Amino acid sequence: MSDTPDSAVRQYIDAHRAAFLDDLTDWLRIPSVSAQPEHDADVRRSADWLAERLTATGFPVAEVWPTAGAPAVFAEWPSDDPDAPTVLVYGHHDVQPAAREDGWRTDPFEPEIVGGRLYARGAADDKGQVLFHTLGVRAHLAATGRTAPAVHLKMLVEGEEESGSPHFRALVEERAQRLRADVVIVSDTGMWSEDTPTVCTGMRGLADCEIELHGPDQDIHSGSFGGAVPNPATVAARLVAALHDADERVTVPGFYDGIVPLSDAERALFAELPFDEKAWLATAQCHGTLGEQGFSTLERVWARPTAEVNGIGGGYQGPGGKTIVPSSAVLKLSFRLVAGQDPGRIEAAVSQWVAQRVPDGIRYNLTFGAATRPCLTPLDHPALRSVVRSMSRAFDGRKILFTREGGSGPAADLQDVLGAPVLFLGISVPSDGWHAPNEKVELELLFKGVETAAYLWDDLAAALG
Repeated sequence: MSDTPDSAVRQYIDAHRAAFLDDLTDWLRIPSVSAQPEHDADVRRSADWLAERLTATGFPVAEVWPTAGAPAVFAEWPSDDPDAPTVLVYGHHDVQPAAREDGWRTDPFEPEIVGGRLYARGAADDKGQVLFHTLGVRAHLAATGRTAPAVHLKMLVEGEEESGSPHFRALVEERAQRLRADVVIVSDTGMWSEDTPTVCTGMRGLADCEIELHGPDQDIHSGSFGGAVPNPATVAARLVAALHDADERVTVPGFYDGIVPLSDAERALFAELPFDEKAWLATAQCHGTLGEQGFSTLERVWARPTAEVNGIGGGYQGPGGKTIVPSSAVLKLSFRLVAGQDPGRIEAAVSQWVAQRVPDGIRYNLTFGAATRPCLTPLDHPALRSVVRSMSRAFDGRKILFTREGGSGPAADLQDVLGAPVLFLGISVPSDGWHAPNEKVELELLFKGVETAAYLWDDLAAALG
């Protein structure tokens, strides 16, 4: 549906490739680690850098938006067509902590290109995938002769995604009028592999909690008191044992209420992917699969809710024995959620489940962290078809397959507050090593992302107009 000529787009990208990489490496040198207070000034410097780059790209509006934490960047470029649809692109400019001693071959904030790969913290997650939109929109304009994009184009690039986006929803609610959009494009995801281009259609949500259990006011002698008073470590173990049934289904009452089940069509789409379970297990360094009965491995990690024990502790942990009833124990749980589940309802259900299982004589504290909502793109949405067509053109007509993401992100807050469907456009691959030492991005795929973005705005304008 796009009138953007492929050859003109590719010629423009090739002519500006070196300048784009210079910009990206400049940005990657800024250690915008939101989780470490000593980098607060760097996160602000990263936001300022991006706002200046977006202005230089041509966005008539580029602003740094303060939050109660790290700043976000907002940019807007209206179309010449007042009736054009509005598209909001989301990404983040903060990065995970990184240090040479973590196992990096080079300084993580001194970018290096080796063998067609750009190594640096943030290369794939998420600075590279944010910045490709700047070259993409310029290629779109150059190839079509436009002076403004075919859509009303907005960008929101937050600064706290790697810290759990604690202030993101409040920012979106506060700025909802400025952020209003017909569709949201999230460029903070990836593809199946270098050889299998895919579009993600959903992310799971997340709720997590810590349960502190307190019994005696101090460790006490197990011979004198054991068997006659409640043991908090035993209670923690019983909670863990009761969390799943024999079919690995979560036993919290109401946990599965309202979920959107997998359709036969989605199952068939998952089955098209070249999934090698042995290779997947090797990547995970695990020795077998286990999960909810009746679902494949991919279905379990993408489209089914889960409950996981993230940590359990209590009592004596040193060498030898120490015959005590410990005074306390702790349990950390997380719940991955799918479309149709509300984190607030899940938290209430878990609270009631715990209350019914903690015996008299045990005091407990149940604390929930910041929750993330799940989101799901309808497979028949015209904007999804635009993304697929644009990516297929960038990949020389190859068939685009579909995935979901088992992890979680703040995209659902945009969907929830703005009432706009969320779509995903990402070109990163599993080998890029998000959050790991030696993070990199494949340059060929990065420029495929540029090309996809260059085709997308015309296609969306036609599809949604």
